[in-house]
Amino acid sequence: MAQDTTIDEQARELARGILARPATEEDIAIVEHQLGRYPRGMVAVGARCVCGRPLAVVTRPLLPGGVPFPTTCYLTGPEAVKAISHIEAEGKMKEYNDLLGEDADVRAGYERAHKLYLAFRHEIAVAMGDSEEHILGTSAGGMPVRVKCLHALLAQTLVMGEGANPIGDLALRAITHEFDPNVCRCTVENND
Repeated sequence: MAQDTTIDEQARELARGILARPATEEDIAIVEHQLGRYPRGMVAVGARCVCGRPLAVVTRPLLPGGVPFPTTCYLTGPEAVKAISHIEAEGKMKEYNDLLGEDADVRAGYERAHKLYLAFRHEIAVAMGDSEEHILGTSAGGMPVRVKCLHALLAQTLVMGEGANPIGDLALRAITHEFDPNVCRCTVENND
């Protein structure tokens, strides 16, 4: 139970810090340009490039119109999306799924990442007054038992920091030749 308390406290601290800096109109405009559509439910930028542009955003659990949305940490940086798509196409998801089956420490870390994701989303839901009824127990990226979407897992690592998700951490290390959050490679210009 002590670990759950630690997870809850970590999630609460992360959510407070992120929600203390809500998305600005400029952030929303940049993300809209990155995605090619309006970022529904975006409440904050969870991770930024060193140049300040959004890399991953935090989305509320209930989108306008009452649509449940379990993907709280959403990858938006085009360079990150492109890089992670490359390693997905190269078969990294199978490699990471095999690793989950073989390595008890990675599996335990992944289960912890799932619990942290759920606790973080709960904190966002409480702050936004959103219901989680239709997405309870559902996190993102296939957690806690398989790797289904490296985009979501990388977004969690970027938003919550290295160590939050072992598979997100591995994915980040696998793409540093193409994407590194500490090196600006942004190709999307501000809408000034």
